[in-house]
Amino acid sequence: MADSPREPSPVVPQRATIIVSSTAQFHSRQYRIARGLVERGHAVTVIGRWEPGIPRDEQHPVGYRIHRLEAGPLDGVPILGTWRRRTRRRVVAAAALRPEPALAPRSPRPARLSRTGWAVQLPGSVRAIRNAIAPFARSLTIRGLAAAAAQVAPRADLYHAMTSTRIPVGLALGRRDRAKVVYDAADIYLDSGELAALRGPGRWFLARAERRAARTADRVVTVSDAYASVMEGRFSVEYPLVVMNCSYRFTPSEAPARRFHRLLRLSDDQRVVLYQGMFFAHRGIEQLVEAIADVPRSVLVLMGAGPLDYELRALAARASTADRVRVVPPVPPEELLDWVASADVVVVPIQPTTLNHRLSTPNKLFEAMAAGVPVVATDLPGMAPIVRDTGCGVLVDPADLGALAVAIRGIIEAPEEVRDMFRRRALQAATETYNWESQLTRLLDEYTRLTGRRW
Repeated sequence: MADSPREPSPVVPQRATIIVSSTAQFHSRQYRIARGLVERGHAVTVIGRWEPGIPRDEQHPVGYRIHRLEAGPLDGVPILGTWRRRTRRRVVAAAALRPEPALAPRSPRPARLSRTGWAVQLPGSVRAIRNAIAPFARSLTIRGLAAAAAQVAPRADLYHAMTSTRIPVGLALGRRDRAKVVYDAADIYLDSGELAALRGPGRWFLARAERRAARTADRVVTVSDAYASVMEGRFSVEYPLVVMNCSYRFTPSEAPARRFHRLLRLSDDQRVVLYQGMFFAHRGIEQLVEAIADVPRSVLVLMGAGPLDYELRALAARASTADRVRVVPPVPPEELLDWVASADVVVVPIQPTTLNHRLSTPNKLFEAMAAGVPVVATDLPGMAPIVRDTGCGVLVDPADLGALAVAIRGIIEAPEEVRDMFRRRALQAATETYNWESQLTRLLDEYTRLTGRRW
């Protein structure tokens, strides 16, 4: 008689700490991991970045604790850093004893619009000096963060550190507690943002530091096979575990609430074209703003925040784009899919300016699929296979503004049966394949392997 399948071992409550470089308010991946762990009975702490106007410590409604820290290069200097941390603790403790009005969030630094995207233009000599000292300033900041984190982080069985600036913090805490450490590299950091343009000793220094951290971690995790292949070669590590940035399974209403129409007081016949996420250069936002002029009866909603917030709001106020471009703040991850489902089309216009962008599979693609909203995405190696295989939308040449406008019009002006076809395909793909429930199982299985106790 064949042996019956063995019952899985019971979940053993454990302690996990997630370390992120964001404020932990709108970080979808961190939220999904933390929520999934709490729902299984684990104690979860999140360590994020403090900014004026938000609490330094708070209990998230889902059940995990958030500690927000601040640090700069001086915090990593011996003796001086210790003095700064002690002084900061005294100031914070004193402020807690007297109620004060909340500070306004720090305004983003203005930047100038260029043909290649919004970026701060600095003289070449200044950029050279900045690039030379940036890696060392970054190293000191990380050292200061690690010292600050050691003061607030409870002991944990596992540390899950996101981004190349937080894995050293996770490793330091892991050594303290003799705990396992996961490096969650959701981007190819040296080929993203300002780091993509870094050359010379600074780039070598950062590449060496990340490689050493990745090899020291007990496991490297990333978001796609394309990223995993790059990291396996660069870091000389075991093929990273792929945990995609999918959303929870979601059942949108047959007649989704028109949240954007109510918020922005749009007329019933206006269509909502949605970009949601971080406002960074080379995400295609400027191309999208230009293209919307050729999409009648539509309003472009930019929902998010980031370095370009100032420029986008100024652009939306210009006469040429008045009432055609609206900028709204981000919403918490637990509310996001209801808002996305209120759009008529989601646009993911990432530009192929870096390797990281070319191979990107961003959250917003999977969030649109989960909400059953058609997608217009740029034809790049990371996203294109998913859009083609699922039939959840259309692909366009990232450099062709006319094609972008045509693709958006093609969806919002399509007959209802065509739009319903996109909706069904997106929901089917999200339900069967691209969902967080299946991705979390992969991650928890790896946690179990690392600690020897079931998560």
